[in-house]
Amino acid sequence: MASQHNKLELTAGGLRCAAVSDVGMRRTSNQDSMAIALADNALRWQSHGHLLVVADGMGAHAAGELASKMATDTIAHSYHKRHEDNPGESLVEAIREANTVINTKGRDSVDFHGMGTTCSCLLLLPVGAVAAHVGDSRVYRLRGDRLEQLTFDHSLVWEMAAAGHATEEEVPAFVPKNVITRSLGPHPTVSVDLEGPFALQSGDRFLLCSDGLTGPLKPELIGMIVASLPPDEATQSLVDLANLLGGPDNITVLVADVVDDTQLGDFGAAADSCVPAGSIQRSMPRTWQATLANLLLVFGMLGALALGLAGQQLAAAISATSGFGIWLLHWLFRQDGCDSAPDVEVISLQGRAPYRHHQCSPIAKNLEPLNDIVRQLEELESERDWTIDWQRIHSDRAEAHQAIARGAYQEAVVAFCSAVRQLMQALREKEPSTSGDS
Repeated sequence: MASQHNKLELTAGGLRCAAVSDVGMRRTSNQDSMAIALADNALRWQSHGHLLVVADGMGAHAAGELASKMATDTIAHSYHKRHEDNPGESLVEAIREANTVINTKGRDSVDFHGMGTTCSCLLLLPVGAVAAHVGDSRVYRLRGDRLEQLTFDHSLVWEMAAAGHATEEEVPAFVPKNVITRSLGPHPTVSVDLEGPFALQSGDRFLLCSDGLTGPLKPELIGMIVASLPPDEATQSLVDLANLLGGPDNITVLVADVVDDTQLGDFGAAADSCVPAGSIQRSMPRTWQATLANLLLVFGMLGALALGLAGQQLAAAISATSGFGIWLLHWLFRQDGCDSAPDVEVISLQGRAPYRHHQCSPIAKNLEPLNDIVRQLEELESERDWTIDWQRIHSDRAEAHQAIARGAYQEAVVAFCSAVRQLMQALREKEPSTSGDS
């Protein structure tokens, strides 16, 4: 979805997700798109898991917006149509299909020639988290106070750094940071990075975002906010902070919170009625079930033929009926909803992630950027004729400083972010005639 400001909040057994996509302060249209496709029953969770996607379009106004929308729509639709044993490979094929769709559209229309988009996808599966990725949007995992980047930026800066065994900060400043080396759409084929699986545990939080977030905000601040706030408040706070720091690009932020890893496949009795409690994985793969049923049918028919030639007609009829009956029962069970999901192959470890990691503890040093931003916001009270409840903002800042004084740094993060969200929400609700204020 691509518009000025979008919000999503979804939950499924043991997981809660929130996302915000915003046009930013410098752009007239939002070329970012996002998609959240959560499994709604235990079998779907076993076979396909939960799918999260963020895409950042490139090209002229309409082209970039269309490319990102085509990516999120095609990937979500194609992935859930596929029934390969390995969901990671299914996702890669879905991304390649999206590349073909976008490339074809670009070749067939002058207006959309050369359009493209980044694409960062996250699968949450029983075996763990799997990331599939093209471009410089990112997927992070936050565990405790450690923020890990699970995707490699397909950008000129990162590629040069990797070739020279350096960090991106050590690449010369004249190298443009916004040049990407891989995207969906411009070429008929695309190489897709696959990372994982990474084991899931309660408390893990995953972040997908476009570079409109990671440009203005440092990873340490991002991780601290994701760790301190519930997903809906964290996503909105990050978007608001990126806008306050200039908002030079569209901003999309998606947070998935693993509240309880033991409940990720729990969708209630109605959804699990076909699955024995505590036994989501079938004891025998479907392919072996089919092979055994076919063998029993063959042996039943051969036995019936042998018995018939021996003059034992009744025994022959019983043998033939038994073999055919077993095969028919297997065929019928394959048609109902209780056996519609393929078995999930154990995925071997892919990629080299994490590529970066950052300590995001809520400490005084990491709080300084938030304190400076809120202080500057308060200074606007005398400079702008805005109808805003400044008292609440002052109160939040005072509460943050009291929390810092007693060492409750996480409480300070919550209070500072509350002040930011209040101001930005008030500005979004202002009349259009005043929206040009910087």
